[in-house]
Amino acid sequence: MQKVQTDRREFMKYSTLGILGLVLGGGMIFSPYTLRAENRLRPPGAVDEKKFLALCIKCGQCLQVCPYHSIKLTDMAHGHGVGTPYIDANERACYACSAVPCVLACPSGALDHHTEKPEDIKMGIAVLEHPDTCIAMKNIPIPAGYMDKMSKFNDSVTNLHDLEVELLEKFSEFEGKQCTLCADMCPIPNPLSAIAMVPDAGGGNRPEIYDGCIGCGACQDVCPTTIPSIIVKPRVTYEEYYASKK
Repeated sequence: MQKVQTDRREFMKYSTLGILGLVLGGGMIFSPYTLRAENRLRPPGAVDEKKFLALCIKCGQCLQVCPYHSIKLTDMAHGHGVGTPYIDANERACYACSAVPCVLACPSGALDHHTEKPEDIKMGIAVLEHPDTCIAMKNIPIPAGYMDKMSKFNDSVTNLHDLEVELLEKFSEFEGKQCTLCADMCPIPNPLSAIAMVPDAGGGNRPEIYDGCIGCGACQDVCPTTIPSIIVKPRVTYEEYYASKK
């Protein structure tokens, strides 16, 4: 009889601990951080974020067809939307392929198939977030070593695409020159509709953003400063951002 009571107490103790573990574990799994939808730069054609998260089947097809290896998949460390595609412009931006293959590859409608060319892309808007670091505004030539980040990225890719090689070759032409990288490396067919270098009151030149900007992040990617002077605000339109600054 004593053994039965002891076994029962042991059973109750470990059952309680098990339930408590599930509750605490559930609290971790469903914590506000984990469920928080981070404001990420999504691939071209991404529909509204809430709809995007519902439609994306996490197949990775967009990642597979991206010739620049720009698209990554969200992991557990980044919270809600695990397995959904995003772009980190600090590592490799979108370079607005003419055929927009990521959109064509999407089978679920998470990437809108009405996005047929670079001008149709609306990922966000570029912003001169850190003008104090902009070397163009300070008339400082582009320093040696500015290519290191892009070179290392290309070296890390096992199946390097010809477009990535061409990108690096174009990028390599600017060392020692006055910085115009954000404007000259803009990938859309009519870059002057998106960004241009204009005279600054301090004697240098500064990048000016226009409503043709598609928010691809290329300007952020190629910025040679340690902290990019220009960054992309995801899922914000030109009107939404710049109207609020007037």
